[in-house]
Amino acid sequence: MPLYVHFGAGNIGRALAGPIFSQAGYDLLFVDAFQPVVDALQKRRGYQVIVKDDLPPGAADVINVTGVGAISAHDADAVADAILRADLIGTAVGSANMPALLQSMVPGILARKGAPLSILLCENFNGVAEFAREYLTAALPENFQLNKSVGFVETSIGKMVPIMPAAVRQHDPLALWAEAYNKIIADRNGFVGHVPANIEGLELKDCFQAYVERKLYIHNLGHATCACYGFQKKYSLICDAIGDSEILAATRRVMDESAAALIKRWPSEFNQDNQRAHVEDLIKRFGNRALGDTIFRVGRDLARKLAPGDRFIGALRLVQQYDGDCSVLYKAIAAALRFKAADESGKMFPADAAFHERLKQEGPEQLLQAHCGLTEEECQKVIVA
Repeated sequence: MPLYVHFGAGNIGRALAGPIFSQAGYDLLFVDAFQPVVDALQKRRGYQVIVKDDLPPGAADVINVTGVGAISAHDADAVADAILRADLIGTAVGSANMPALLQSMVPGILARKGAPLSILLCENFNGVAEFAREYLTAALPENFQLNKSVGFVETSIGKMVPIMPAAVRQHDPLALWAEAYNKIIADRNGFVGHVPANIEGLELKDCFQAYVERKLYIHNLGHATCACYGFQKKYSLICDAIGDSEILAATRRVMDESAAALIKRWPSEFNQDNQRAHVEDLIKRFGNRALGDTIFRVGRDLARKLAPGDRFIGALRLVQQYDGDCSVLYKAIAAALRFKAADESGKMFPADAAFHERLKQEGPEQLLQAHCGLTEEECQKVIVA
C-alpha cells in the first residue's frame, strides 16, 4: 500500500487528511511533537472522528480511521526514514512551526536521491509554497535539483473543526469532532512525479488561485463577520449568531459582495449559480448546532484577520476593484475592532489582548493605517460605520 506521511496530528491532520487518504487505500503515518497524541496513536493504531452534523438517514456519524502509525517529530532518524519511504507527504502544523518542520525534512529528502516527492501543504497562510521552496533551497546543497525532486502543493481547507472542550481533551487526547464536509482543494500544478487521481475528497484544480480567494474572501470573511457581529450581541456559538436575522443578513451581504467580485475576476471558474450555491451551503454549515463551534474560535486572531490581503482588508480591496458596495465591508471591519471574545476559561486569545492594547495606545485611525494599510478616508468610513 502507498504511504501517506502527515506532519501534524491535530484537527486538520486527523479530521480531514487522515480519513481522505485512509479511505483511498494509503497507510497513514502521523508525525507530531505532542507526545501524548503520538503515544495514543501508537497504542491504538487508529482513532475516531465524531461527525457533528445534520446527517441524512443511514449516514455514518463516526469515521473509523485504522491502520495508523505515529512517530515523534523529535525523532530525527524516524522522520528521515518516513520521508524516504513516503509516497506523499502532508503538513498541517501552522506557520510558526514550518521552519522547524522543513529543516527536519532535509535528511529524508537527501536520502531519496532525487526520487520525486510532493508535499500537500494544508496550511492556513498565503504564500506557503513559496516559503517552503525558498527555505529548502537554502537548506539543501547548492546543486540539489529541488524543482524536479519536491512538489509544493498549496491547498484550500474549508473543514470546520471546533475547539474540543477541556474535559473531553483530558479524558481522551484523540477525541475529535468535525462537520461532515470533507474536501481538500489542491493545486494540480504543484505536484512533481505522480499526481494522485480519483481520490474522493481531494479536488485538484488547475486554476487554483481562484479557489484560494474564494475560501478567503467568502468562507473566511463570512465566518469572521458572523463571529464579530455575534460577539456584539453576546452570543457564544456561531450557530446562534447566524440564526439571528440581522447577523444573517449582514453576513450574507459581505459574502455576496465578494462573490460578485470573484465572478468578475474568475469568470471561467465562477458564475452566479455556483457562487450563490456556495454561499448558501456555507451559511447552512455555519448554522450547524451539533458542531458547537464558538464565537471565540472563529473570531480570534484579529491581527492576522485584519492584515492587508487577509479576509477583511483583502475582501475590501477586491470589492473596490470591481466597483462593489464597500460599505458592508467597512461595517464588518468596525465590528472586528470591537471583538473581545474569551475562551471557556474566560481568557481572551493572547494575541487579541495585545491587539486591543495596541488599539488603546494608538487609536483606531492610526492602527487602521499602520496595521491594515487603510487610507485616512477609509479609516473614517470604518470609524463611523
